[in-house]
Amino acid sequence: MGSKLYSIISGTGSYIPTEIVKNNDFLGNEFYDESGGKIDKPSYEIIQKFEEITGIIERRYVTDNLVASDIAFFAAEDALESSMADRESLDYIIVAHNFGDVRADNKRSDFVPSLSARVKHKLKIKNSKTIAYDISFGCPTWLQGVIQSDYYIRAGDARKIMVIGTETLSRISDPHDRDSMLYSDGAGAVIIEARESEKPVGVISHAARSDTFEHSHMLQMKRSYNPYHAINSELFLKMRGHELYEYALRTVPFVIKESLDKANLNLNDIKKTLIHQANAKMDEAILKRLFKLCDAGEIPEYIMPMTISWLGNSSVATLPTLLDLLLKGKLDDHDLRSGDNIIFASVGAGMNINSVVYKMP
Repeated sequence: MGSKLYSIISGTGSYIPTEIVKNNDFLGNEFYDESGGKIDKPSYEIIQKFEEITGIIERRYVTDNLVASDIAFFAAEDALESSMADRESLDYIIVAHNFGDVRADNKRSDFVPSLSARVKHKLKIKNSKTIAYDISFGCPTWLQGVIQSDYYIRAGDARKIMVIGTETLSRISDPHDRDSMLYSDGAGAVIIEARESEKPVGVISHAARSDTFEHSHMLQMKRSYNPYHAINSELFLKMRGHELYEYALRTVPFVIKESLDKANLNLNDIKKTLIHQANAKMDEAILKRLFKLCDAGEIPEYIMPMTISWLGNSSVATLPTLLDLLLKGKLDDHDLRSGDNIIFASVGAGMNINSVVYKMP
């Protein structure tokens, strides 16, 4: 059998913001429900219930002087250092995000120029053939960037691609919405390179789906739940949490299984499952449903590394940050070796889902 082109991750990087926000920091918040009524419970009870459901104890916010393109640049530099790649040799820079640059003193999304153009400028790349563009696909955007990169590489259109996920969700979170405690900031990046191999390595399969007919508005931008909020025109991220939870449990395991079937692997061949860090209980339930769907027996200990308890949900940044920490030995009881198979999976606004099976080179 002749050799084929495969997409391998040759370097990873991340930026974890410095401002630690603990659950008790929300004790002074007044929480309202979707109808605009004040929730008749003490804040400490609301926060305690939130922690039980999500597993989040603290999260990270960027400082006021930073925006999403800044932290994307920090993660990009980290990935370049990790891979020792020549930045001028990059064929593409793909930046995954959903809200653009949102400043602390102006909550409007800023998309012009694109975040990828800003990152390329900050990296001081002069090569006009390094094509920089942004993509938006909800929380699965970074993973979709990896899938796009794999297509470029398999088609022979690229040899080296950077894919970055960056978000500052703290800037678009309604302080009067309980769900605001989910959200955090962060950035992660990978360098993906072409490798010729006679045996499958790197990205070996992927699958995706978009369910917009019935589910396109499970996440959307709306006004504050507090009817007395000072800026009536200001929009915040809103989520129909219970419906999203049920949707994810119904659908995500099937997309993961589709990617496994394409790779001719079964679940027992997988060393780690890296699932978007949205909600600890939801991720655990997805994994349980997946093992049942695949008739794979007991769930192995340490198969699913988690960062949500201390990093929260940073949307597109959760997976590349999780991977960077894992590969750099910063997650207790977790490691990866050559030949290990990994599953990546994500679900988010759209509603969109994707999954990638990856074999460590």
